[in-house]
Amino acid sequence: MNNTYSNNTKNIALIGVLGGLTIFLGLTPMGFIPIGPTAATIMHIPVIIGAIMGGPVVGGFVGLIFGLSSLFNAIMKPTIVSFAFLNPLVSVLPRIIIGLGTAYIYSFVKAISKKQTKLLIAVIWVGISLYLGYGIFSAIQQAKTTSIIINTVLLSIVLLTMFFSLKKLKEASIDIVISAVAGTLINTLLVLSLIYFLYGEQFVSALGKDVSTVGRTILTIGIINGIPEVIIAVILVTAIVNTLRKKYK
Repeated sequence: MNNTYSNNTKNIALIGVLGGLTIFLGLTPMGFIPIGPTAATIMHIPVIIGAIMGGPVVGGFVGLIFGLSSLFNAIMKPTIVSFAFLNPLVSVLPRIIIGLGTAYIYSFVKAISKKQTKLLIAVIWVGISLYLGYGIFSAIQQAKTTSIIINTVLLSIVLLTMFFSLKKLKEASIDIVISAVAGTLINTLLVLSLIYFLYGEQFVSALGKDVSTVGRTILTIGIINGIPEVIIAVILVTAIVNTLRKKYK
């Protein structure tokens, strides 16, 4: 009985603190990093932390607050592509799924062996590296200097982060890294997939691109925004969750 009450109190406190942080990030420029007409975000980070520390209920509630903040921003601070985020299927639903998905992925990773966990994170980083390497190769063939530079910088950052996560982190942090990567990818993949299926041509047209390049344009946004979001999430979530673990051990 006391344990249940204590857990409920802790979860309510987590929702309050992380939800408040999410609202703060949403109302200030700190929550979004402009990249051209779109923006990378760090607003998913409190959701991931809530999912790891409090499970799917906390993660889901904080994700709901994130989604509602995204919807509010689309109404109050519109950009040329904000019309897509007026639909709760795009702005709210994926953010709730971040919390739920991250919590269950974290539980799964905790249940498998450390060797399997390291193998899993290596596969994730190698997959991202190979994709960026292919992007560099394609850009060289097409003589796209900007794409070569962007992909090379991103690949360098990914390789450094891979080394850091596999060699420098304590084994207890590997599960956090995988959860941070997974939560970020859930956000990016779900939001951009729904935009593609619901508003693809309209979205790309608003960006001033040829509508025949819908898939390529949205994929490029996913890479340019998503990979920095993954790196930032790994660094911040690992540091914050490890601090909280020590404090509430």
